Amino acid sequence: MLTLGITLGDVTGIGPEVAFKAVARQLGVEPDTRYVLIGDRAVARHYCGLLGIDGELAEWANRATEFSRLYLLSPDEVLLPEGLPCGDSESALAAVRWLAEGGRRCLAGEFAGLVTAPVSKEAILRSGHPFIGQTEFLSELAGAYYTTMMLLGCDDRGRWLRVALATTHVPLKDVAASLTQAMVTQAVRRATEACRLLRLPKQRIAVCGLNPHAGEGGRMGREELDIIAPAVAAAQEAGFDCQGPFAADTLFHRVYRGEFEAVVAMYHDQGLVPLKMVAFETGVNWTLGLPFVRTSPDHGTAFDIAGQGIADSSSMEAAIQLARQLAVAAILPTGGTDLLKSEPAKMLQI
Repeated sequence: MLTLGITLGDVTGIGPEVAFKAVARQLGVEPDTRYVLIGDRAVARHYCGLLGIDGELAEWANRATEFSRLYLLSPDEVLLPEGLPCGDSESALAAVRWLAEGGRRCLAGEFAGLVTAPVSKEAILRSGHPFIGQTEFLSELAGAYYTTMMLLGCDDRGRWLRVALATTHVPLKDVAASLTQAMVTQAVRRATEACRLLRLPKQRIAVCGLNPHAGEGGRMGREELDIIAPAVAAAQEAGFDCQGPFAADTLFHRVYRGEFEAVVAMYHDQGLVPLKMVAFETGVNWTLGLPFVRTSPDHGTAFDIAGQGIADSSSMEAAIQLARQLAVAAILPTGGTDLLKSEPAKMLQI
């Protein structure tokens, strides 16, 4: 049976609510998958009770004698106190510990994949813990230094956007100085791998420019000429089906119409604003390049609605479904491993 780990994230946000709502729905959909919720025991029991699934929650430590499909892994010896304010440092640090626990168990082969509920980076940093994001944290934990963040989702008509980021959590004022040809080529390669893992018949990748109008031939910046265009040319020479750089203000419309399977954006908001505009409820964050499957919903902790029972779990459900799809593909004879081997023989040097 396939086993997925699911972290509860910051318990003062909507993470536990959307996690348990999503799992409750998945229990009736995929009978060959079991779910291990990683987090605080009292919080887990509370949400199980609210959703009427309390009797199904078993201890992961007792899995050899249990026949449940819903388990709890609570690595902390001390339970979190009730009534913590939103963004409390204790809940923020607990979320980091649970994230590390889930990552380690994936690396050990105990879980086929990890789905992570939202954390508050601000709260974690305020607590004194150096933290850039869950993507970067898991990459460092796994020793995977060439990972790429992809966000993907579809609208109510089934039109998809898949966006890979060349840079991730970088201040806007530092993006141009941080961007390198290697980052762009890596994002093209990872986006192509993602299309293969998703079993898409084509892997056409469009690459954004950085500046307005893709730099206007160098009159509005030279990043397109000096960094992005050479990266696209190198990727094409290596056999990847990619084009660009294109002006981002029109490119996303073309991708949305189906001219390309994925787009490489140069910075965080360039890619995520259009993605969340068309697929906010169904968007998924997928970390490409880890040695295990990791997905998450594309929203944050939503402290403003936490504890009200009104959080929409659609994005978390989509994250769980994608994690399961990828994990199944990775263990089948014609799955993820073989697909990764099918990339162009001339690899890009990154």
